[in-house]
Amino acid sequence: MAVVAPSAPTDRYLIISADCHGGGSMDQYREYLDPAYRDEFDAWRGAYSNPYRDLQGDRRVRNWDDARRWQDLEADGQVGEVVFPNTVPPFFPTGIVIARPPTNDEYALRWAGIRAHNRWMADFASLAPDRRAGIAQVFLNNVDDAVAEVRWAKEAGLRGGILVPNIPPDHPDIAPIYDPIYDPLWSVCEELDMPVNSHSGTGLPKYGDYPAATVLWVIETPFFAHRPLWFMIMGGVLERHPKLKFVMTEGGASWVPTQLRQLDGLHMAMQMGRTGEVGFDPAAALPMKPSEYFARNCFIGCSFPSPREGEARTKIGLGNFMWGSDYPHHEGSTPFSKESLRRAFHAVEPAELHSIFAETPAKVYGFDLDKLAPIAANVGPTVAEIHEPFEGVPAGATSPCFFQP
Repeated sequence: MAVVAPSAPTDRYLIISADCHGGGSMDQYREYLDPAYRDEFDAWRGAYSNPYRDLQGDRRVRNWDDARRWQDLEADGQVGEVVFPNTVPPFFPTGIVIARPPTNDEYALRWAGIRAHNRWMADFASLAPDRRAGIAQVFLNNVDDAVAEVRWAKEAGLRGGILVPNIPPDHPDIAPIYDPIYDPLWSVCEELDMPVNSHSGTGLPKYGDYPAATVLWVIETPFFAHRPLWFMIMGGVLERHPKLKFVMTEGGASWVPTQLRQLDGLHMAMQMGRTGEVGFDPAAALPMKPSEYFARNCFIGCSFPSPREGEARTKIGLGNFMWGSDYPHHEGSTPFSKESLRRAFHAVEPAELHSIFAETPAKVYGFDLDKLAPIAANVGPTVAEIHEPFEGVPAGATSPCFFQP
């Protein structure tokens, strides 16, 4: 008899992490790289030194070791994962999620590197096609290249969609994401049901060579991570592309209701033609309220939420809210995700949690819950376990979810 994923679990939760990370090793990427670039890659590789702890020593193999990942994730209660990039592909200046988008002069090499990553990701996702939704990355320097890569990614089984970089305000060559020049890209994502993902880490300006530069980068990361939301809504992208799925991951959640209220208020002012001394053409106001575009098109991948972040689900909407562990990052909740969930969600009804953990990521990324249910029946945390409150910090835990209210 087939195991059916219940709408309101009574035994164990089926948990899909909407935020995990993975990538190939340098040797693996070399094999996926266009041979025309391999000599240049060898020279680049010899000069690159990796500064990231999760990409060093034994910890780095978690990015590409399929068996190791499932051992870690199942022990942590997770049966499916959405995989964002993580390691350093050919010709990148730093980690793939936080590297600035290439200039036009850098584009050819960086594009070759990202295509090698995408082809590695397709093979990695194929090792567990029912359990792993891989995400391809594109750049916005060349729209035709990006459109072709989306079509390739769909055919290759990367149902996680695409990751687009946030564009820094001081970037010399790339237009902001609300520019109509990108409409062919959003159209092909609509056509193929490929989610468009935005992940925290990129989009920041250069802070210069100052002692405060790093801390300023950290302080302003949330602002630049949130910026694509009002660009996509107020810039009219979601009006022009009503079937587009837009996902924002690892940027928190508690900010969203306040931001939507602000955008709705500004929308009303636009309809009235003025806010303070700033005039608007009422005809330029969007046909719907910004919060309505959010409800229709947008999803939040809330990674390692604190109780306050978890509470935001009630105002964001259950159908727009997902949970992520951020495996294998230092700030992620693994291997203490069960304790994290108890801290944030112990008082939440099982049907609501099933929506957050399973139904919404399945809707966004195309998971078949019936295929995951037998695995969850063995490794998912029990309903009773998650509804036992947790206080304190597990020994060895490094995730902010245990230190923030």
